[in-house]
Amino acid sequence: MLLELRAENYAILDHAVAAFGPGLNLLTGETGAGKSILVDALALLLGGRAASDVVRHGAEKAVVSCVFETTAGAEAVLETNGIDVEGNEILLRREVSSAGKGRVFINNQPATVGVLRQLAPELALVHAQSETLGAFDQAQQRGLLDRFAGIGQNPPTREAAQRIRDRLLSKKQLEKESVAETVHTAYVLWRESREDLDRLAVDEQERLRLVDLWSFQRSEIADAAIVSDNEDEDLEAEKRILGNAEKLYAAAMGAHDQLYENEHAAATSLTAAQRHIDELARFDPKFTEAASVIANARASVDDVSATVRDYASSINASPERLDSIEDRLAALDKLKRKYGRTLLEVLQFGEQAAEKLAEIENRDAALAAARQRVAETEHIYTCVAQDLTEVRTSAARKLEKLAEQQINDLAMSVKFRVEVASQKEQQFWTAHGWDHVECLIATNAGEPMKPLEEIASGGEMSRVMLALKVSVEEGVSKSNRRIALPRTLVFDEIDIGIGGRAAEAVGAKLKALASHQQILCVTHLPQIAAFGNQHFLISKTEKGGRTRTEIRRLPEEDRPTEIARMLSGATVTETSLRHAEQMLKSSR
Repeated sequence: MLLELRAENYAILDHAVAAFGPGLNLLTGETGAGKSILVDALALLLGGRAASDVVRHGAEKAVVSCVFETTAGAEAVLETNGIDVEGNEILLRREVSSAGKGRVFINNQPATVGVLRQLAPELALVHAQSETLGAFDQAQQRGLLDRFAGIGQNPPTREAAQRIRDRLLSKKQLEKESVAETVHTAYVLWRESREDLDRLAVDEQERLRLVDLWSFQRSEIADAAIVSDNEDEDLEAEKRILGNAEKLYAAAMGAHDQLYENEHAAATSLTAAQRHIDELARFDPKFTEAASVIANARASVDDVSATVRDYASSINASPERLDSIEDRLAALDKLKRKYGRTLLEVLQFGEQAAEKLAEIENRDAALAAARQRVAETEHIYTCVAQDLTEVRTSAARKLEKLAEQQINDLAMSVKFRVEVASQKEQQFWTAHGWDHVECLIATNAGEPMKPLEEIASGGEMSRVMLALKVSVEEGVSKSNRRIALPRTLVFDEIDIGIGGRAAEAVGAKLKALASHQQILCVTHLPQIAAFGNQHFLISKTEKGGRTRTEIRRLPEEDRPTEIARMLSGATVTETSLRHAEQMLKSSR
């Protein structure tokens, strides 16, 4: 639901705020007061095109913003685009400078017009005089029919998709599964099988090139006979030793000499000291522990001395070995430059090349299996897509009868049809089936049926949309189903070319639709205005030589006066006031 709409320096609006409520929100006022400008501002927030001429004369920029209650679908769009969801509301803001540049913010985070357009179907659908924003395109028409038919719009959950997948592949009968979820899963299965086949079915020249490449890569890595993924580190350590053999030998033997060999060696000094400490310990027990410490130190010196002596004797200053190590390291570095940063990655690359080679060398068998899988998934998809077509076709026959009756109640005389055409060529297969759903209309007797957007004017389009929405909602209500659609519907100038009883019928239909969804409606007719749950008066005033547009929600006691004005013009008579009060009473 749209909670609030603000516009600053937008067209003739300097600062306007409207807080909308549930049900039917009506906007009335004199011609040119700016009612449709508010609808245009909302359209801009839903991704409409912006131009610099929307900036109020003398201002640097126009700013429009609104607050919607969030929906699950809207939150999914925000998460996909990396925008934080904050609480239960979504704040949209758009700025347009006098130079034509613009900025978009969602929940006070920078965004793009593209994200606004993704959000639009989840939040609102605007039917303006000259266009249908959020577009009553083929997808919208299919969605409306699917809602009437009780066909879900969302893809199955991961768990449901896996359950359906298992049943489809095992050819088991599906139980209690939505036909839409089944088609979605069947489509995913088919696309996966096609991608697997396309990956295998490269041309013969490419296949031979890949065989040569992977064979060379596998052989080069295998011929290197890598000992372990740490071989290069071990060789680097040995290289450092061989490159510094003389220094290491001198250091080891020097340490051995100081610890054990010369006359002032540590071992000799510790032996002498131990004799003295042992003598002390014979007479005073407190030196017993000290004697043990000296003995341990002497043993440690002996161990270290033996270790460095053995190390020195093991040093082999072999130039041949050093050359061999450097050659080996160069060979390993070459492999790492080509196949991975480490030897472990090189070995893994070799395994992957071997797997690819095995797969491509067994190409004929793999291709046969892939083609078989594609054929199976094609058959599955065609079966379930045909089931979906039958459900839609049956629903279309019911919807077109209801909608035609509803449309003709709104001062129109039309023939109406909902056409479901199966496009069975694979380029038309989608996760929603292969059906092209289109609303056709003939507004004059004897004229052929044509697509709605090619015939209907702005006012007629709004009335047709109203009739369709009411028909769908009545069908949903009778079957006690609840399938989410945009919560806010906006109708601008829905009353063009009608009056009297037709206008009253439009108002009644808007009221019926508003019991399920929030409606915003711009109207000039008192018969429609009387049905509103909230009534907003748009008026123009002049202050300081500038025109200002004001928006005011009318309290119940002021509504008869505004409706009387709509009935009689600038002068409100006692008769028109009584008539307005009677209309309000009847509408309730």
